Parts: sequence; C-alpha cells; structure tokens
Amino acid sequence: MNTAADAMSGAARVRRLVLILLAAVTLTVLVSVLFGGTAHADTAQPPDPTAPTAPAGPSGPDDTSDPAGGVSVSINGPNDAPNGAIVTLLAVTVLAVAPSLLLMMTSFTKIFVVLAMTRNALGLTTVPPNQVLAGLALFLSLFIMAPVLSEINDVALQPYLAGDILVSDAFDVGSGPLREFMLAHTREEDLALMTRAAGAENPETTAMVPLTTLVPAFMISELRAAFIIAFVIFVPFLIIDLVTSAALMSMGMMMLPPVMISLPFKLLLFILVDGWGLIITALVSSYQVT
Repeated sequence: MNTAADAMSGAARVRRLVLILLAAVTLTVLVSVLFGGTAHADTAQPPDPTAPTAPAGPSGPDDTSDPAGGVSVSINGPNDAPNGAIVTLLAVTVLAVAPSLLLMMTSFTKIFVVLAMTRNALGLTTVPPNQVLAGLALFLSLFIMAPVLSEINDVALQPYLAGDILVSDAFDVGSGPLREFMLAHTREEDLALMTRAAGAENPETTAMVPLTTLVPAFMISELRAAFIIAFVIFVPFLIIDLVTSAALMSMGMMMLPPVMISLPFKLLLFILVDGWGLIITALVSSYQVT
C-alpha cells in the first residue's frame, strides 16, 4: 500500500512539473510575439559611414613658424609680452634674494652700522631697539637709492614687461645703474684688494670690473666709511665720560658708576646739537655725487 501511494504521489509531482514548464514556455512565446514587432519597429538605422580624415602631421621644414622643423615652445604671452606665470616666478625669486641684495648692494649696511654705533656711544644698549634702527635704515636706504631704482625701472623692468627685451638683456641693462652707484662709492684700493685676492689682472676700465669683485669691495668701503663716522660721533661722548669719571674720583665717589651720571649729560648734548638731524644729513650727503 505504501509503495502504491508513493508511486501515485511521484506521478502527480511529475505532472505538476510538466504543467509548470508548459505554462512558462507558452508565456515566453506570447511575450515575444507581442513585443517583438514593436522593438523591431523602433530600431534606428545605423548612420552611413564617413570617410576617415588624415591626421595632422608635424610641421615640415617649409613651415615659416619654425625654420628648423622641430617643436618650438614659447613662454611669452600675447604681443610678445612675458607670460604672467614667468613674471610671478621672477618676482618671487627677487623677493627671496632681496635681503641679501639690500645688505650687499645698497646703503643699508653703512646706515645701520652708524645708527648702532650712535646708540652705543650714548651708553644705551637696547634703546632704540634693533627693529627701530633697521626700519629707519631701510627707509633711508630707499630714499638714497630712489634715483637708481627709478632708472632700473625705466631701462630694464618696463621694457621687459612690454616684451621689448629678453630677461637676459633686462638683467644686463638693469645692473648698469646699480654698478655705477657702487663704483661711485667704492675706493680704488678696495677694488685692487679684491682683484688681488681673486688672483685676476687689474681691469683696464671700471666697466670691466666683475660684480664678484665689485660687491665685496663696495661693502668694505661702506664699513670703512661707517667706522669713520662712528669715530667722530664717539669722541664728544667719550670726553663727557672722562670728565664725569674725573669729577667722581675727585669727590671720592668711586663706587658710583660713571655711566649713570654721564648718561643725562650725553642725552642733553645730543638733543641740543640735534644729533639725529646731523647724523642723517651726514649719511645722505655722503651719497650725493657732485
């Protein structure tokens, strides 16, 4: 009995599976018949093929834009003016080396040394502070170097920005006014010293002096002139210190520091003679070429 029942249930499952398969096949056929025509009607026709175009070849020897027949790269902008990125790069480079140029090729070093020596002569170690002295020296240097900077702008910077000259030509032309300024305030003895130190022959003219020789010679001359001015400033204050020390010794006040007594007299003398005006006038006048 169990065997017959199992056989009947197996046959029923087979018939059920066959019916499901027939229903699936029938449904597939109906879907293909209903939607096949529409899909076939909506299919777009492919476009007609077009003839391929020949790729552009490199410039030949007959190309007037590049006579050598190679690849030319231009860093200039419109109207042969320098590209903005190149100008920005040059400006950043100049700003990076500006402190060195300020110390080596301008009047800044001489002015700062004189101001610092004046502070020491007065007996003041931190007043005015170094920042104040550096700021005053910077603006005095800009005042003295204004004609030179203006000439460099006229003969080198503006023509380069207009695209009239190359950057190498701008450097050669722009270094001319700065060279003339340094030569006018450099002693021949210092030029000869640096020429001998470099093991080179004496140049026939000043125009043949290289910058590697001119710059250190100019700095030596500037330091020498600064020390001469500082000596003149120190002498009257040194006399005040000697007189004050002698007065204290005569009164038996050896334990009292002479600097404490002489400082007010130094400041009074400096104010009465208009010390700042005399020093600045002497510094500016030393760069006026007659």
